[in-house]
Amino acid sequence: MDGFLKLIVDILSQPAILVALIALIGLLAQRKNLPDTLKGTTKTFVGFLVISAGAGILSGALAPFGEMFQQAFNVSGVVPNNEAIVAIALTEYGSSTALIMFFGMVFNVFIARFTPFKYIFLTGHHTLYMACMLAVIFSVAGFTSFWLILTAGLALGLIMTLSPAIVQPFVQKVTGNNNVALGHFSAVGYAASGIVGKLVKGKNSRSTENINFPKGLGFLRDSTVSIALTMVVIYLIVALFAGPTYIEENLSDGTNYLVFSLIQAGTFAAGVFVILAGVRLVLAEIVPAFKGISQKLVPNAKPALDVPIIYTYAPNAVLIGFFSSFAGGLVSLLIMGLTGTVMILPGVVPHFFTGAAAGVIGNATGGLRGSVAGSFVNGLIISFLPLFLLPVLGDLGFANSTFSDTDFGVSGIFFGTLANYAGQIGIVVSLVVILAVMIGLNFKGTKNVIKQEPLKEEK
Repeated sequence: MDGFLKLIVDILSQPAILVALIALIGLLAQRKNLPDTLKGTTKTFVGFLVISAGAGILSGALAPFGEMFQQAFNVSGVVPNNEAIVAIALTEYGSSTALIMFFGMVFNVFIARFTPFKYIFLTGHHTLYMACMLAVIFSVAGFTSFWLILTAGLALGLIMTLSPAIVQPFVQKVTGNNNVALGHFSAVGYAASGIVGKLVKGKNSRSTENINFPKGLGFLRDSTVSIALTMVVIYLIVALFAGPTYIEENLSDGTNYLVFSLIQAGTFAAGVFVILAGVRLVLAEIVPAFKGISQKLVPNAKPALDVPIIYTYAPNAVLIGFFSSFAGGLVSLLIMGLTGTVMILPGVVPHFFTGAAAGVIGNATGGLRGSVAGSFVNGLIISFLPLFLLPVLGDLGFANSTFSDTDFGVSGIFFGTLANYAGQIGIVVSLVVILAVMIGLNFKGTKNVIKQEPLKEEK
């Protein structure tokens, strides 16, 4: 049984396999011939592996930057990290997590079928992380065996459906169509960025992609070049403050600290380039393939995909969003230091992935101003929400670790508070009410609460 559960976790937590299976089912439902089915499934599978490889390259380049930053400016505290806390929790809650993840996906399809919220969440690793957090919180609330799986699975299904819905109006603004959704549990931060972008938009607010460089700097319009050169400057500045001794003894394995920093900066740019290539490959296949699911199982369904899916629409905003979000993290760190709270250090990886997306969305609603201000607000949110989540996780034995993305914070605080003050009854009632309201929207003829448009193939 344990081997079977491990197989479920391994399959469902791998976006490449999960999305390839969805593409395969969609193509079979459309009765595509064998060559087209194999082509679409394989390219979807490979495309997601390319995205994952790019994300791995980015994470590898950002990891030493975070350590250099802490050394350079002598700060210490809690660094939010989804992988770290999940690794701890899975040792005790692995079986529950696997079953909650499976039933959460079933509930997601059910909710998408019978409510106006037509989103199928396909980011497997984020589903795993959320399932793990819910397994811990619901177990501590007193749920066991069947009721643990049922209630936490329903909670996961609701979150998997509502998260893409929250940010979809802004994703539509970015992409110019309603073909895909964003399946990444930081929707609250992204929506906040989109709202801030609207608020700060000026009369002549230009896009980050239309920045007028002087004639001699026209080469900076190439996003790969601009990202690489910018990161070289940032890495070298931090390296100078961190010093050669620390870097060469602890990070570079003896390589000169400036050479090491130069390579890491270039590697970062390479990671972005790989991600963008993978995104283009996946979008060309998954949207047409997903029409089979939409037509046969969930009419007008949209695939909710991982966050890099929107990076291609505004590459300059990706970098601007990262820097602005990280600046928000630094301001938050200063506030925490002045108020004497636990110090939440700005994690470079979450600030890049969520800050980049917040920058793209802020740009869509407010141009350059929106990109800067929106992602800065995102940086504040992903700093303070983990701080407020700490007491909930502290009660569960994870005081030294916390989740980094906004939806984890919102969901964790909500269910953790219910568990502490209203117990099992409060959790069950809240789940039933939310589900009833969502289903009830169909019967009240308010299907347009989230604007739906027919799926169109990407050209």
